[in-house]
Amino acid sequence: MQGTTFKRSAIALALFTALGVGYATLGGHTISPADAGAAVATPTTTPTTRATITLPDFSSIVESSGPAIVNISASGASKTASAIDPNHPLYDFFRRFGTPSPNEGAPARGMGSGFIVSEDGLILTNAHVVDGADEVIVKLIDKREFKAKVVGLDKLTDVAVLRINASKLPVVRLGDPSRTRVGEWVLAIGSPFGFENSVTSGIVSAKSRSLARDSYVPFIQTDVAVNPGNSGGPLLNLDGEVIGINSQIYSRSGGYQGVSFAIPINVALHVQEQLLQHGKVRHGRLGVTIQEVSQSLAESFGLKRSSGALISTVEKGSPAAAAGLEPGDIILKLNDSAIERSSDLPPMVSALKPGTQVKLQIWRKGANQELTLAVGEIPDTKVAVDRGGETDKSRLGLALRPLLPNERRDVDTPDGLVVEEVSGPAARAGIQPGDIIVSLNGQPVREVSQVRALLDKAGKKVALLIERDKRKLFVPVEIG
Repeated sequence: MQGTTFKRSAIALALFTALGVGYATLGGHTISPADAGAAVATPTTTPTTRATITLPDFSSIVESSGPAIVNISASGASKTASAIDPNHPLYDFFRRFGTPSPNEGAPARGMGSGFIVSEDGLILTNAHVVDGADEVIVKLIDKREFKAKVVGLDKLTDVAVLRINASKLPVVRLGDPSRTRVGEWVLAIGSPFGFENSVTSGIVSAKSRSLARDSYVPFIQTDVAVNPGNSGGPLLNLDGEVIGINSQIYSRSGGYQGVSFAIPINVALHVQEQLLQHGKVRHGRLGVTIQEVSQSLAESFGLKRSSGALISTVEKGSPAAAAGLEPGDIILKLNDSAIERSSDLPPMVSALKPGTQVKLQIWRKGANQELTLAVGEIPDTKVAVDRGGETDKSRLGLALRPLLPNERRDVDTPDGLVVEEVSGPAARAGIQPGDIIVSLNGQPVREVSQVRALLDKAGKKVALLIERDKRKLFVPVEIG
């Protein structure tokens, strides 16, 4: 019996030793090795150090920041409905992609989150939460509701600014994302699935993360649980400061799978400033297509380190072409900022005011060179089919534009048309912003004029071949 007790105690002591934990604090209770078994012998020597593990307490952050977090309800003809109709012909498709499908004949509604940044009612949220909405309602934690005005939004960064008619409102404190370190604790407050003021926590998984369709934003990646309805809510650090706006998740099911992304708050504030001053946001542009410099590419170009952004194409008539940039050049610095990864460059250029003179350090033919150029502007290339005439609007209901050069690299069909806005028949059929229209009734479409011409010849129904997340599907649209 004594032998059995000794073995159990020895195992318990070995476990604590293997974990490297002398003492641990959990829920206010201190656990010591002696708690593992009453028969553990008292050490003959006193430990010189005692490791203490303390889990973070988020309650004070929630108490101070929670009142400034709002729930946002948006409704309008071009918003996507919040529920999936099992009888919809594309039910299986939308369920597979984790995307809500529209309910025929029902008012379309969306839900998200936001946070108050000024006492007189200025609110930040995601552009996709309020884009196309006819009415936006903001609900505070004290149950008060306000009809909000959309001051402006920027689709490129997915940031929107709202204003409500109120005063002396609680506000959040804003932090500096550049001081955030990978591995730090962070928390999100929002309304996932409509559950208002829900709190989730995790750590920063990575910084300056570039996503395929959003290369102009250096996202903060976290493992904080973010779900539909969290969009637009704040990401806070342990000092209770907002360092980002929760914007996206990476998911194969449509629900949270451990990877979420937030827009750094400094990017959002830059957008807010331009929207308040000018009513729109202007983004800088070089006019190049770039790719990552791998180790093998660095060796082939004679670089000692695999850093920088390798230019693969230069657009004709662009600022880059005017400055003399060529395919094969590697951009190492923008002014005094080093380009460690190719994904560093787009957000840096996008944040510049068009017309700004910048200095580029490039690597060309085995030597460093410097070039100066005037930054251009990312054009508003959207061409509205549903605003080009009454016939177009009533028959399809799409706003389309050609793919941008950087977008062509990330899709299987580089000659399609991107859906910018959707309403009417196309919305009822399940088409969404971001989809790529590949063909109409079997005819490939590369220009908006082709769509108009094909619609003029079409009957009451058309078949659109769309690409979404590199998968293609035919969607029947009844245009009447």
